[in-house]
Amino acid sequence: MAWQRTQTHFLALSPAALWEVLRDPARVPEWHRAIAGLQPHEVPATAGTLLDLVPAGKLIGKVHSATAPPAVVTSVREGTSITWRQPQPGGHLMVNWSLRKVKGGTELTQCVSVSGAASAVFERTAARPIASNFAENCARLYTLAGGAATQQLRVVIAGGHGFLGARAAADLFCRGHEVAILTRSVRPDSPYTQIRWDGKTQGPWSTSLYRAGRNTAVLNLAGELVDLPPTKSNVALLRNSRVDSTRALVDASRAAPAPLAAFLQSSTTAIFADAGEQRLTEESALPSGARALPQMTGVARPWEEAVVGANAERLNILRTSLVFEQESPLVDRLSLLAGVGLGGPVAGGEQWVSWIHLADWLRVIRAALGLEENLSLPGGVIHLAAPHPVRNREMMEALRAKVAPGPLRRFALPTPRPVLAAGAVVLNTDPALGTTGRHVTSTVLAEAGFEFEYPDFETALGQILD
Repeated sequence: MAWQRTQTHFLALSPAALWEVLRDPARVPEWHRAIAGLQPHEVPATAGTLLDLVPAGKLIGKVHSATAPPAVVTSVREGTSITWRQPQPGGHLMVNWSLRKVKGGTELTQCVSVSGAASAVFERTAARPIASNFAENCARLYTLAGGAATQQLRVVIAGGHGFLGARAAADLFCRGHEVAILTRSVRPDSPYTQIRWDGKTQGPWSTSLYRAGRNTAVLNLAGELVDLPPTKSNVALLRNSRVDSTRALVDASRAAPAPLAAFLQSSTTAIFADAGEQRLTEESALPSGARALPQMTGVARPWEEAVVGANAERLNILRTSLVFEQESPLVDRLSLLAGVGLGGPVAGGEQWVSWIHLADWLRVIRAALGLEENLSLPGGVIHLAAPHPVRNREMMEALRAKVAPGPLRRFALPTPRPVLAAGAVVLNTDPALGTTGRHVTSTVLAEAGFEFEYPDFETALGQILD
């Protein structure tokens, strides 16, 4: 198989409810945004049924419709799974959706693969678009299959259209929780309630933090992306976008007629800047003076301080390390470097990389919201980091083993500091993102009995890239 991506998502519905939608290929465009049409030539669809696939996008949709043969259903297991294949020159695209009953609902697994002589082209143009945004597609499917907000907790997410926010929204929504996204730009295709705000001042959005008869929690992930050169103006932009939005949420919570059930305030393990060989936990002191890099400690410290005074029954500051998962910009960028022979150690490779798999990150979020059975976390600072940080050279070696071709799996060009600095100028980013490191773990999670699904890096990477 030239390329494959497998993803699984939980939905608080029975397999039968989901199957009523999945069994009909014509309904796929109602929940899957990469597919504009998947019309069966006969109903009900069975093994051998031809399908007219129309990919989303005006240009690619027209080209595909005019040049490609029909797709075909290759397998239907009643109530369990459906598989279809689209022939491509010298190969094919294959899509499978399968259901598995689990406690409280169903796991839907999507497997998308492509093979053949032109697989590199069709991976980008066909397979990746269909595999992308799986979690949000599941949120649409949840509603389409009869899912509703059956739980008492309502979660307002600031920054809900970002990588982490979008995954948290889909995870909570498909578990039966009402989700509302605070956003500057309303998206017409979002499956969630969206509320306009400017991330700075009070307005009509402020009343969204209270709903009579429902418990409301806030998950604050708002802030500009950190991938910027560390100029004085950029550092101010990073800091202000976080501090202003946090203060706006705190002020709104204080004006609400009742306390929030929880206020989860995002932060970053980069608050420790370049920590060398220190072993850092929630009890570790923050750096000061020249060690407190302005684009790291100088942004994260006031970000955390801004949440003081929030009107909430529970307050957590969640210092997140690097989050690894399919489709993350981080994994995509590192995989690209490793795949073209630039997967050697960066700036010597001895710097520590603290990380966490998205599945574990989501479980910490649920636990902090009080939604994980038999797992209770205390208020205060929590480090969202797996128990086994890795050196940069170890991380790059593991990536090469998964994505680099042939001899590049064992040998690849290193990236010295001067080359990294020059590349950062070209890419308009901060070289310190690659040269600094931190060995961060969590005593809070360990003492609470939190068990990581992915405690070691190679296992996590295998789940993501295999």
